[in-house]
Formats: sequence, C-alpha cells, structure tokens
Amino acid sequence: MSEVQECHLEKIDDYRWRIPKSYKGGMRVPGIIYADEKLLKDIRQDKAVEQVANVAFLPGIVNASLAMPDIHWGYGFCIGGVAATDIENGGVISPAGVGYDINCGVRMLKTSLFYNEIKDKIKDLTYALFNDVPSGVGSKGDIRVGVKEEKEILVKGAAWAVAKGYGTQDDLECTEEFGAMQGADPQAVSERAYERGKAQSGTLGSGNHFLEIQVIDQLYDSELCDTFGLNLGQVTIMIHSGSRGLGYQVCDDYVRSMVHCLQKYNISVPDRQLGCAPVNSPEGKEYLAAMKCAANYAWANRQCLMHLTRGVFERVLNKSWQKMGMELIYDVAHNIAKIEKYNIDGKEKSLCVHRKGATRAFGPGNPALPARYKKTGQPVIIPGDMGRNSYLLVGTKKAEEETFGSTCHGAGRLKSRTAASRSINVGVLLKDLESKGIMVKASGRDTLVEEAPQVYKDVNEVVNVVHNAGISKRVCRMRPLGVIKG
Repeated sequence: MSEVQECHLEKIDDYRWRIPKSYKGGMRVPGIIYADEKLLKDIRQDKAVEQVANVAFLPGIVNASLAMPDIHWGYGFCIGGVAATDIENGGVISPAGVGYDINCGVRMLKTSLFYNEIKDKIKDLTYALFNDVPSGVGSKGDIRVGVKEEKEILVKGAAWAVAKGYGTQDDLECTEEFGAMQGADPQAVSERAYERGKAQSGTLGSGNHFLEIQVIDQLYDSELCDTFGLNLGQVTIMIHSGSRGLGYQVCDDYVRSMVHCLQKYNISVPDRQLGCAPVNSPEGKEYLAAMKCAANYAWANRQCLMHLTRGVFERVLNKSWQKMGMELIYDVAHNIAKIEKYNIDGKEKSLCVHRKGATRAFGPGNPALPARYKKTGQPVIIPGDMGRNSYLLVGTKKAEEETFGSTCHGAGRLKSRTAASRSINVGVLLKDLESKGIMVKASGRDTLVEEAPQVYKDVNEVVNVVHNAGISKRVCRMRPLGVIKG
C-alpha cells in the first residue's frame, strides 16, 4: 500500500478528501477525491489514489486532479478520474484520460408499461433480447457496412442510424452532443480500427456491458419525476455499451504514439501510461479527431441497440414501441474528452475536460442542453450491478463550479475479474439473483462471475456521496428485472 493512501489524504468535509501538492514534487495542482469514510476504505485497496496524484503532473491542468467515488485503478488515469487542462496554456490531451472503450456510455428509456402488467412476460422479453441483441466478446451483428459507410458513421454518429430508420429525431435530441461530435476525421483512424469495427454496429459487447429491463422502486424528487413522466412501478430499460473493437484500437494506436510525445514536448510525468501531447499540437489534434470518430461510432451503436430493443418489445408484447411509450430519456458518455468553456479565476477559458469513468452533469440553463432539459439540468444515468440498483439523477450548477460538470458513472469495481473467478460460485450466484426476482442471460458463465454484485461497490453508497456533495441530484431509483450480459 502506497504512502499517499496511508498518510496524505486530508479531510475537507464528509464527502471530499485532498491529496496536497506537497505529496510529490512536480504536482501542479492538488488531488481531490469524492468519497465518504466507508468508501475510502475500499478506495485504499489499490493504487488508484496514486494515479490521481500522477495526473496532477499534466501540463496545463486546472484546479485539481479529481476522482469520483467509484474510483478504481485503471490505465494511467484511475477509472472515475476527471482532469481539465487549459488549452491556451499548454494544456494536453491524454488517451489514458479517455480510456480504451471510447464513449462507453449508457442510455435510459422509459416506457408506459408497469411491472404488474408485464411481470409474466419478463422471462420472454429477457430471452428474446438475448437472442436478438448480439453480445459477447467479438460479437457481430446484422447491421454490417462497407468502409465507405463506416466512415459515414464515424462522422454522423447516431444520426446515421436514424437516417437508416433505426430511430427518430427525438432520440438525437435526447443524446449527449445530439449523437455526434463535430470535427471527427475518418483519416485519423487506422485500417486495423476499421477492420475491427465494420461488423460490430448494433452489438452489446462483453464485460460490464449490459441491456437491462428495470422497474422504478423509489422516487426522490416528485417534481422532477413528474417532469420526466416517471412513476413507481414503471418499467424502464438501460443499455450500456461503447465503441467496441474500433474504439479500443483507436486508443491503442494513440497510446503507443503519444509516449514519444513526452520527449518531443519535454513533458515530465511519473508514469509513461500518461503519454500526452498539447491539445493544439498536430498529435493532439489528430488524436482528438480520431477519438471523436470512435465516440460517434459508439452513439450510433447504442442507437442501433435501442432499435433492436424496441423491436423485441414490439414482437413479444404485440404493440408498437410508440404505444408502449418507449422514449429515450437520455444517453450519456462516460469515457471521453470534450472541449468546454469554464470561468477560471474570473476569465472564460477553453478547457480539455477528460472524463474517464465519469459522467457529464451539467446544471439547469447550460446552453449545451436541449430545450426540454434547460430547467431540470442534464439527466445523469448511474447504473449499478446486476443484483442491486441503478439511478437517474440530474446535473447541478455546483458540479459545473467544482468538477467541470462531472459526476460518477457507476458503482466501481472492488475485485478484479481474476479475483472474482477465484471466489464466486456461479450456481450460488444465479440462485441468489433468482431469489431477488432477477432473470439473467449471458453469453458465458465467466462473465456472470466476473460481473457478480459482490465484485462492485454498493451503487447506493456511491450515489449517496455525489448527491450529498451536491454534484448531482437524485431523481429516482430502479431495480433490475431482466439482465442481458455480454
């Protein structure tokens, strides 16, 4: 266990802890971790806190190196890490601050269905979703495109899917960035990345990716619930996936090349995994253009997954998705870098905001939000594990002031996949989930063990921290009914 984890966390209040700049020579800003005493004990079990300190070395970093309560060890940056760099002051962009699954994210649909109406159909719906939505490592879907059309997806994102009949304009309005970041350049993406992505549109993937039928079991803010059209017992759906093999390859390509930028631009960091380049450099611009391609691919992917999901519900329940009120509440990214404007020391500055395992959480009135969410703030979707809860929250002005409009993205792992495989019996796990009324289908028994509830922090505790810290506000809570895992 490292010294910073033992000795150098200063308590700011019940939900914030500081790593002082004095911890390591070369830290440009302090580190700040959002957690309570209980979660802090779990956080200290790996080297994620050390990674928060390492990120504080990045040129141009502003205010602090931040970590959300779902923090755990990752590549270079911790997962749950947030860092903003000042572009005009030598600020850098780092592929490690985005991660390998670029724009891994989650979308939440509401329905007009209630649990009592469809409780006898949960098994049928779960099996049908498992059959119709490709999942698992290397999974390939029916939505296949040539290189020319794949390049179109990388530029148009979810709008490509909608133009193909896989959704509506309302879906785009309820998607972060309206489903596509401007400035994507397909020329910045390698042939290997194209090869890996061409058959994976509309596929769930593996690991912690999931498709989940849920029911609302608790309301926290009746006014917001009324605004969103949400009630106790109402059925919702969450889809969690990303940019699949294409995004992984984009990250891998640029992680390798940016290591060389450390020497070229005379950048000193304590971990070579923090390879980076000034945002305004040729290398920085090229990575950003490639990252946007992968992000747009992910938004198209989740749009296609939602289309497949609507189709399953139509077939099993013999109604149109419109009559079942299967409307998108929002789609959020949680592995991405964005150029955003913030007031820093009285001046408006353009910052490169890295969110790795962190969700954008803009407050009411933010100009980036669609008209329907201007008064409420941005919907924030925080999934848990397949045995507990998931949450809908909204962003806050406080998040914009403190965390560059960011909050947590999920529960956060407690155990590695290897440790889970050693300690969890799949038969016992399935019986436990069944006793809770949760139907689970997965492409492999290994996935079930590696994604068992006990390998994650309790999402209820994690959400409690971000709510009480004021960086997002609880709206309602869901529990799982039927789960499809990769």
